[in-house]
Amino acid sequence: MTRFNSRRTVMTLLVALGAAASLSGCFPLVAAGAAGGALVATDRRTSGTQLEDQGIEMRAGKVLRNSPVEPAHIDVTSYNRRVLLTGEVPNEQDKQLAEQLVSRVENVQAIVNELQVGENASLTQRSSDTLITGRVKASFVDARDLYANAFKVVTENGTVYLMGRVTQREAERATDIARSISGVRRVVRIFDIVGEADLLQQEVPQQPAK
Repeated sequence: MTRFNSRRTVMTLLVALGAAASLSGCFPLVAAGAAGGALVATDRRTSGTQLEDQGIEMRAGKVLRNSPVEPAHIDVTSYNRRVLLTGEVPNEQDKQLAEQLVSRVENVQAIVNELQVGENASLTQRSSDTLITGRVKASFVDARDLYANAFKVVTENGTVYLMGRVTQREAERATDIARSISGVRRVVRIFDIVGEADLLQQEVPQQPAK
């Protein structure tokens, strides 16, 4: 099997696992147990920041589950202590309340509130979003000029949110790729833009050429 096909197969398996497990609420534990060490080693965040982001997501999720905004559909994604809120809430008051609650969580430095007011997304829509996320990630892996693990991808109702610590060139390239994926309605960028020299100082191993 060629390296290209191997990587595509691995990505397809991970997407399938994520789609199945995310619906049962178990994917974060599976991911951490199966690939946590590899992700820590290749992520552009420090290992300490990655642990803080994981803690933020867990604490924020718990706070929201025990708050009056339940049973709203709210997803919490933290990257470099910046929190992205996606999903649906019944009204504007709940949208603001969710942001206020998460802003009090330890280590949170900023919040991007992308919650939509309306009915919760259907299972069909969530499954479609999961597939779109998988396609975007796979396309990043296939790209010869991108470091795929530098990006975090979240999809909600056809909108793709891109997070990561990337250069301006990488940001533009990733945005173009995401926009080309079938089913993507729009792309929202939530990047930490850094210079090429800053990345070289980190001595992060680059994605091997195909």
